[in-house]
Amino acid sequence: MKKIVYKEVPSPKKSDNLIQVSLSDETMKERQEKVLDLIKKHNYDALVVYADIEHGRNFEYLTGFRTRFEESLLVYHKDGTAYLLLGNENTKMCAHSRIKANLIHQSYFSLPYQPMESENVEESLERAGIKKGMKIGLAGWKYFAYTDKKRQLFDAPYFIVDAIMNLIGDRNLLENACDIFIGAEEGVRLVNNANELAHYEFGAALAGNCMYDTVEAFEVGKSEMEIASHLEKYGQPNSLVTICSSGERFVNANLYPSEQKVQIGDRVSLSSSFKGGACCVAGYAVHNEDELPEGKQDFIEVLSKPYFNAITAWLTEIHIGMKGKEMYERMEELLPKEIFGWTLNPGHQVADEEWMTSTIYPGSEVELKSGMILQLDIIPKRDGYAGTGIETTIALADERLRGEIEKQYPELHKRINRRREYLKDVIGIDLPEEVLPFSDLLAYSRPYLLSKNKALCWE
Repeated sequence: MKKIVYKEVPSPKKSDNLIQVSLSDETMKERQEKVLDLIKKHNYDALVVYADIEHGRNFEYLTGFRTRFEESLLVYHKDGTAYLLLGNENTKMCAHSRIKANLIHQSYFSLPYQPMESENVEESLERAGIKKGMKIGLAGWKYFAYTDKKRQLFDAPYFIVDAIMNLIGDRNLLENACDIFIGAEEGVRLVNNANELAHYEFGAALAGNCMYDTVEAFEVGKSEMEIASHLEKYGQPNSLVTICSSGERFVNANLYPSEQKVQIGDRVSLSSSFKGGACCVAGYAVHNEDELPEGKQDFIEVLSKPYFNAITAWLTEIHIGMKGKEMYERMEELLPKEIFGWTLNPGHQVADEEWMTSTIYPGSEVELKSGMILQLDIIPKRDGYAGTGIETTIALADERLRGEIEKQYPELHKRINRRREYLKDVIGIDLPEEVLPFSDLLAYSRPYLLSKNKALCWE
């Protein structure tokens, strides 16, 4: 019978020379058609999609861009006509939009004290075709799935919601329609084609590369800021806050890497993230158990090994058609929340943002589908101990989709197979064919960050 051991193993090979894959015109047309189908299914006359610097991924799904520091709106009618309401510094982007749209300059979306000489928001929306008696879906970024008022709660700014309600004349004709994009049952963004998978694998793999360089550079006496320089690459935007913490966290409420230097025995948390996935590591800044804080010498036995056992089951048992509740219950069986203190979903869907939605929740009847990208995100904790973990990304792909990847993106196909072989031959985890590793560090768990040649594995 195999058991988990902590021993010397060769490091995984890093994926050098990653190349970005752009979303094709065919993919963007497919996205538009999927959204239009749901607009009609919900009997909306139009869908209004809101965006700002933090909450623009649904908008970007159709337009190909976000408007950064300005708010923006996409008005998408059921006949396919589209309007973009853009602020002073983003009007130029209408010409580059991946969805053909009519430009409406709306300076209320611009930065404070910039010229605001254009019409008000209500007038702009009227020009965009919103009128009395229309049924409108409004999509921000959040769907309030667990409430009985999920259609009546809106996460867009009040001045936009108010303008829409004034125009349509009946607040009951306005609904939260974010589920069109991220709803667990039918959200269009949950399932990806081969082009989208290749597009997102770049970011997931890049996060793994950054983490690889970070843990290799991790040394006593280096500052968090010095180490964190490895967590970003190529000027690519991060999908979550970069974490590089060694020792006490949140000193003076600070969230970001500081001049604090690594010391023996520190608790360590690291994260790198880009479009398509994140890579997060937690453990101790020690070479061996003798350097652990007093009374914590059993860290690997009481936390790291149970976690590794659970993620092994997650990776080897996940499959197309699996219900979300089945994975949730399996993780509860292997890592009981009462003991290991996790509170969030043990896995979630990923896209442009690190957490798009999750179909893995108590009682979930939603089945996992081919084309989904998932983050292996389980965060166990025990009182008095550091965290432990290696969070990375996988995709699910049936035989047809795997064949398309092999044909259209042969280098991605080779990376997937190389990662799969390493996991099987070195770590002792044999992935199902439909599970595609998107990171070189998948399941490469090093709880002692200063011991650079040892990891958990099965033998």
